[in-house]
Amino acid sequence: MSAPNGSGLSAPAAPGAAPAAAAVKTLELYVGGRWIASEATRFGEVRNPADHSLLARVPLGGKADVDRAVKAAAEAFPAWRATPPVHRVKPLFALRELFERHHDDIARTVTREHGKTLDESRSSVRRAIDNVELALGAPTLMQGTSLEDIAAGIDCHTVRQPLGVFAAITPFNFPAMVPLWFLPHAVACGNTFIVKPSERVPLSQQIIFELMDRAGFPAGVVNLVHGAKEAVDAILEHPGIAGVSFVGSSPVAHYVYKRAAETGKRVQALGGAKNFVVVMPDADMDRAAAISTESCFGCAGERCLANSVVLAVGDAHAKLRDKLVAEAKKLRVGDGAEHGVTMGPLITQQHREKVLGYIEKGIAEGATLLLDGRGYRNEKQPEGYYLGPTIFDDVTPTMTIGREEIFGPVLCLMKAKDFDEAVAIVREHELGNATSIFTSSGKWAREYRYRVEPSMLGVNIGVAAPMAFFPFGGAKGSFFGDLKAHGRDAIEFYTDKKVVITRWF
Repeated sequence: MSAPNGSGLSAPAAPGAAPAAAAVKTLELYVGGRWIASEATRFGEVRNPADHSLLARVPLGGKADVDRAVKAAAEAFPAWRATPPVHRVKPLFALRELFERHHDDIARTVTREHGKTLDESRSSVRRAIDNVELALGAPTLMQGTSLEDIAAGIDCHTVRQPLGVFAAITPFNFPAMVPLWFLPHAVACGNTFIVKPSERVPLSQQIIFELMDRAGFPAGVVNLVHGAKEAVDAILEHPGIAGVSFVGSSPVAHYVYKRAAETGKRVQALGGAKNFVVVMPDADMDRAAAISTESCFGCAGERCLANSVVLAVGDAHAKLRDKLVAEAKKLRVGDGAEHGVTMGPLITQQHREKVLGYIEKGIAEGATLLLDGRGYRNEKQPEGYYLGPTIFDDVTPTMTIGREEIFGPVLCLMKAKDFDEAVAIVREHELGNATSIFTSSGKWAREYRYRVEPSMLGVNIGVAAPMAFFPFGGAKGSFFGDLKAHGRDAIEFYTDKKVVITRWF
């Protein structure tokens, strides 16, 4: 086994160690059980958002790289499909142990390439491991059903069968976790797999695939390619790919869903969010304020489960306003690798400028700026992509900041005169990923769950993130497809149910 160029596991450096500036290398692909150079002619840069330092060069591959990965995966599929499920999960057992051993190394790589705090990175790696653990149950989860004597002397049963080569196109905000929402379940079900991570954060997957190489998967069962839109389009159009899993913004999710479905693929495309947290007058205001600010500003707001709009009902607004500002002021912004930092930088300078543009729009459209994060400067790392927590009051659903996904550390405070108006505001929005309600009333909690559409809902919880054994995905414009990520939906998505009707003479 040889370590890939740019891998955090390359000797003699410890796993996850930052490469020296002079040692920055171009990343490789993992195809057919070995590390190979990309055929790309264009390359991108992977930079640390905390200090703008160059970490690696990533190939922006396209059709040629994707085709090599598909051929390797297709060649591996027949033997892998014929491998009994109890043996297919053995590499996953090994992978789980490797993940545990290198948990902190992966987390530090996530922080280095993404910017989130170490605690946030560690939590995301833990959720990745949760999905590996769930996939270990594939021999049970894949079991079919049966009924004898559906008619005289005739029996019927169903079996689940894998479909072939699947691919995942994953986002920048959780570089270690999101690919593991898909890969373990797909391969445990007997499919072969290709991961195309975000070109902004490819280093976590380089390390993870180095561990997969050690785990004992047969050549071609798991594969890694790099690239941007050209690679995405190659995956969506390739006739050798049976299905695609995607996480990203809603416009791109719709594009992925449409293009892949047109070529007959199975598709699950998880899109963006504008998540509301409704705070009722009977809520515990101190907890509602603390949990809401953590929900909004955690991971610098770059997560699809961030409750970026606090919708205060009745006199809850007056009780909540100053508490939200006080909680946000407690946040310590800085390099996520430093102890005590609670909010890291944004992913790129370009994204920081985009979020700044939203703040300017909020001011121009008449929202009241309660806390202005634009003035934050990190004296130790002046080149970092930092932005302080920002809070607006008097936001309305028609304002740009109240309507569009900002994906940054900006919290919008809205008012609703009563519960019914709050429900109407949530229902009128085109997105429906997640939502929460803070209340001490079981009646309001049940009524809210019953009437709003977002598929992930929290009661007195800020981030309604399902565990691996429940499905993950939104509603309305936040999700395109039928079956969601992980949970039992994963087994449904990565297998086809064959019905067998038998009669013997």
